[in-house]
Amino acid sequence: MIRYSINDLEKITDIKAHTIRMWEKRYGIVSPKRTSTNIRYYLDKDVKKLLNISTLKKYGLRISKIMELGDEEINEKILELTSEKGGLDAQINNLFVSMIEFDEDHFEKTVADSILKIGFEDTITNILYPFLHKVGVLWQVGSIIPAQEHFASNLIRRKLLVVIEAKKNYIKSDAKTFLLFLPEKELHEIGLLFCYYIIRKYGHKVIYLGQDTPFNDLIKTKKITGANFLMTHLVSPSVPYRACEYIENISKTFPDITIFVAGKQACKEKIKDTPENIFVIREIDEFKKMLDNFI
Repeated sequence: MIRYSINDLEKITDIKAHTIRMWEKRYGIVSPKRTSTNIRYYLDKDVKKLLNISTLKKYGLRISKIMELGDEEINEKILELTSEKGGLDAQINNLFVSMIEFDEDHFEKTVADSILKIGFEDTITNILYPFLHKVGVLWQVGSIIPAQEHFASNLIRRKLLVVIEAKKNYIKSDAKTFLLFLPEKELHEIGLLFCYYIIRKYGHKVIYLGQDTPFNDLIKTKKITGANFLMTHLVSPSVPYRACEYIENISKTFPDITIFVAGKQACKEKIKDTPENIFVIREIDEFKKMLDNFI
């Protein structure tokens, strides 16, 4: 059973710690447990309840009114409000609750409902990306366990693979070939898979090498396939390279090919004199425009 500190609750729910303590005293909103050394901690059920309350407060409900509702009534109210207003925060909170409970059905239903309302691409960029960013931050500070992150990431990965497969028969007559890869020790492939989907949608071919690609293998694959473009994502802060150094290295290794680089590590680096053959992608719409305009 995972234990959460009150600081963990603040990070996860966006409710200030002092507010949670006040609600505990006034409404008995959650009941912290205590360790043998008298340190307070909270459980998954407390996180779920506070996430639901956070969602309702963002829709304008006062805490006094929320506390008049039972747990089932709170769930029904959230479903009613998210159905009417399509709130992104509510969907992200729903995914988080599903993740901490390892509830695959609820996770899948939340994603499916969002796709029906706003479409697949907006679901990825406006709900799943912010959700994964929040999960990544909480994983780094130890507020969730790696298994929970892996559970959620694999469900999203599976969804992306399904939609990619659906695009496999659409290849333009003048299609280009993209070689997609992640650097050695880089395992976060959701963003790269989304680009895989976008490239397929535009009718181009993809050679997907995926996670942890040895640099020598990348060189050999490019030589064998004659790919027209390279693309990578630099996501993890703990991989054994600096983004700027890696970008300079691939630029020098492949000087005659356009290389697309995305991911939060690439975007936050201030790369001095970015090589001419490197395009740093900060938004997916930016990449789409490039596909439209010169590919």
